[in-house]
Order: sequence, then C-alpha cells, then structure tokens
Amino acid sequence: MAFTLATWNINSVRLREGLVQKLMREEGPDVLCLQECKSPVDLIPTEGFAKLGYPYMVARGQKGYNGVAILSRLPIAEAGAEDFAGLGHARHIAGRLENGVTVHNFYVPAGGDKPDREVNEKFGQKLDYLTEMRDWFKAAAPEKSILVGDLNIAPREDDVWDHKKMLKIVSHTPVEVDLLAEVQDAGGWADVTRADIPEGLLYSWWSYRAKDWDAADKGRRLDHVWATEDICQAAHSSRVLRAARGWEKPSDHAPVFATFDL
Repeated sequence: MAFTLATWNINSVRLREGLVQKLMREEGPDVLCLQECKSPVDLIPTEGFAKLGYPYMVARGQKGYNGVAILSRLPIAEAGAEDFAGLGHARHIAGRLENGVTVHNFYVPAGGDKPDREVNEKFGQKLDYLTEMRDWFKAAAPEKSILVGDLNIAPREDDVWDHKKMLKIVSHTPVEVDLLAEVQDAGGWADVTRADIPEGLLYSWWSYRAKDWDAADKGRRLDHVWATEDICQAAHSSRVLRAARGWEKPSDHAPVFATFDL
C-alpha cells in the first residue's frame, strides 16, 4: 500500500481551517499531521475535514496553545501520547495505521529567544523535552514507525539561510543540533527528507517579521519527516510545499510531504 503523508504547523487549526481544506482538496495527502492546533480536541472543525474525505482523527489539544492532530483518509487508531519533561503540554500524539505503521506527531518546544537555560526557562524546557524523547526511544527502539512534526531545530548548515549567523540563534545552536542527533540515533531514525533531497538549501519556515518573506528567503528547515530503518527505504517523493507560505493569512510554516510504499 502506498500512502502520502504531510506534516504542517498550522498555527491555529480553527483560524486556518480553510487552508487545511485547501491543502486537502489540492494535494490530498492520505495522512495529514498538524501541530500548534491551538484548540481543544472537541473544537477542532472535523466536520468539514470529514466531508473532504478525512473522517479519522487522533489528537491532543488545549485551549490557545500547542496541540497536535493526525487527520487521515485511512483508518487510524490512537497509539499513545507522551508528556515529555512533564510540561503538561499537548505536544505528542501517535496513531497506528491498519498496515501496522505507527505515526508519531511531535511539536517540540520552540525554546524562547536566548539559548541559555539559566536566563531562559523555555530553552531549558526544550532541552529537557528532547532529552526525554531520546531516553524514551532508547528504552524501547521503535519499529515500522514514522516520526513527523515541527521539531523546532534546523540541524544542517544548509537547513538555514546563514549557518554562521545562526549559530547563536535558538533552533540552530550546537547544543540543540547535537541533542536532536542523539534523539535520531536513539530511535534509529532516518531523515527521509534529506535522503530524498540530499543537497542544497531547504526551508519549511519563514518568519512573519519579514516584509517580503519570499524575497528575503531567510528560512529554516524546522519541520521533519523521519522513518525507522526497517521502512525508510520505502520512502520517496519528498517535497516542501513552499507555495503554501504565500497563501492568504498563512501559517509561517509550509507543509512537508513524503510518500511511502508499504
């Protein structure tokens, strides 16, 4: 069975319900993972999504902040949700497809502005969250699994617009990049996007602060698709839908796609 998966930090699923529907109509991913839904689960506008062929959802939500959801054309059953670092945040949901593939949808804390946990509590929370992710995967190595989401780290030099200028900016600091690599190694995860697109600048996020985000093009690849070693070779056709960043009243993130032949 082949299926296409997309991950997208939507920055309010209710505010941008129309954009989610646009993506469903025009791109039609079989599985759509959303982050930063900013909604309790019971207020996610599922009726309109179901009418477009997405009757299945597993989700964790909270009012005004965080929130993750997996919308699917394919039957999907909840497979757990973890509260890493004990933050009480809705930042992880897992669902299992009928073919046995488990999809983990993550929204890693952004980490605030200063990369110093002594003066910035949010940065400490981010490091603690990643550390517990690493330890969780180390304790029970995942199999036949896909991990997606806004991981809020651009790990490679060509995942940011200027590597040297970004080294002291949260999302690209060495401590974050190294810790994300530990998470990846602990779970035996392969970076599907970069396996498909191994070279060149690649972004999935552009700041709202830029007057012309497209012309400035000061992006970061914060959104990721990983797969365990037992299925990563089945992945192909990775892409970032950059055009979505230019839609009316957009999220500051663009959807990232991959197809799996499983």
